[in-house]
Amino acid sequence: TLLDSAPDMLATVNALRAARGAPDMRLDELRPHVSKGSRAMIAAAFPQLGQAQREEMVPVFLARYENELAKHGPPFDGVETLLGAIEADGGRWGIVTNKPEYLARLLLPLLGWQTRCAVLIGGDSLPQRKPHPLPLLHAAQSLYVAPEDCVYVGDDERDIIAARAAGMRSVVALWGYRLPEDAPERWGGDVMAGSPRDLLDPASWPA
Repeated sequence: TLLDSAPDMLATVNALRAARGAPDMRLDELRPHVSKGSRAMIAAAFPQLGQAQREEMVPVFLARYENELAKHGPPFDGVETLLGAIEADGGRWGIVTNKPEYLARLLLPLLGWQTRCAVLIGGDSLPQRKPHPLPLLHAAQSLYVAPEDCVYVGDDERDIIAARAAGMRSVVALWGYRLPEDAPERWGGDVMAGSPRDLLDPASWPA
């Protein structure tokens, strides 16, 4: 929930649609599906295809997305300020994502975060991915920090499920991507934040 990657994903999807003679998809049509991963975005962009056909498109999607990394979408407004505040306070931050690790690692230097991000766990880094708690627990262990001393910020219910299972406090990032039927107030997060700037106030973090 650091980078607004929806425009990069849109460029990826529309390149694949153009190859099939389909018109461009609108950003507002794709945005709600971004946090659900490549398969969800492919399903939204190509609803006429069967599951097997969509599965075959996943490596094509990822290869095209690699070419679009950080070209169209900037960090969410306030993210750089928030990360700087965390660092200035002596804290550390990291990324636990379901994105393939190689793509996440390619992304870091494009944003100038390669020396700032303390730990990076991708969706294929470990045998389990979110909502399983293993990636969060592994990240905490890598930093020599107890899970109960960590706060996990995410915009999807599986983020909050993973945090709870790992014994971490959680922040529901309302500035991220959600489907219309999602109900973040029911996810059980410790705190709900409307924007990264809301988290500049120490009192807004879960105690």
